[in-house]
Amino acid sequence: MTHSKPPIWRDNRFWQIILQLMAVIFAIIIVVILGMNLNRNLQQLGIKFGFNFLQQEASFDIGETILSYQATDTYTRALLVGLLNSLRVAIAGIFLTTIVGITVGITRLSDNWLVRNISLVYVEIFRNTPLLLQLFFWYFAVFLSLPKVDHKASVLGLIKFSQNGIELLGLNFSPEFSTLLLGLTFYTASFIAEIVRGGIQSVAKGQWEAGRSLGLKPSLIMRLVVLPQALRVIVPPLTSQYLNLAKNSSLAIAIGYPDIYFVASTTFNQTGKAVEVMLLIMLIYLTFSLIISFFMNIFNRTVQIQEK
Repeated sequence: MTHSKPPIWRDNRFWQIILQLMAVIFAIIIVVILGMNLNRNLQQLGIKFGFNFLQQEASFDIGETILSYQATDTYTRALLVGLLNSLRVAIAGIFLTTIVGITVGITRLSDNWLVRNISLVYVEIFRNTPLLLQLFFWYFAVFLSLPKVDHKASVLGLIKFSQNGIELLGLNFSPEFSTLLLGLTFYTASFIAEIVRGGIQSVAKGQWEAGRSLGLKPSLIMRLVVLPQALRVIVPPLTSQYLNLAKNSSLAIAIGYPDIYFVASTTFNQTGKAVEVMLLIMLIYLTFSLIISFFMNIFNRTVQIQEK
């Protein structure tokens, strides 16, 4: 006895594909309509859409640069300098906030009453106050209140503080860069600490008991047994915090650090190319997010427990 194949419209996969195609077509139609409306409005204002302005002379200075830059350089060069400044903060911030966040997350579960409660106070203060307010605190209340260059404060002779920023092993970091980096680090680390704490508590207590039965010290149990299992819970929300750090770096404009948003804002004010500049900014931050997500997804797959 042969069974006839059911019609294709009775297949759930067929309707899933159709719905996805309809969603894509609808999105394309929306983009086309918005594009036509934008083009019509620009024509009415006598503005021509294009990116030719990127090759024009920028005619403004940038206070802090990694690449060599002069006011006679193009807007492309200026935006590249701002981009590198943003990457500098984001990469250093992700590195430092990971260290601080993991450390505080672990100490939140310490048996020592003082250490545990100091960590709790840190988390509650930094997590529940606005980042912009924290940046202002670091900049005006901390760095601008430091001794002048001739009377630097020093920690172990390695780290030197003054109104000109931080000197570490002969390298000088401006007060604007230091403010943004410290603000982003301590703010984001307060969220990461809670993520780490929750991940550790998700591991069964039997894992601790098994480690103790083997004669392992608590620090070894944490490093070799608990944390590797907790990572599968920690990594997904950790990715979100890294993305937030990269996007929150745009608050640099509030303290005068010349990141990509700061430079783009100056470019827009001088050229009047609002749409083009905003598209570039959106593309840059989207690229930041996609790169971070890409590498974190790879890392997430490596820490997942493989079931047989």
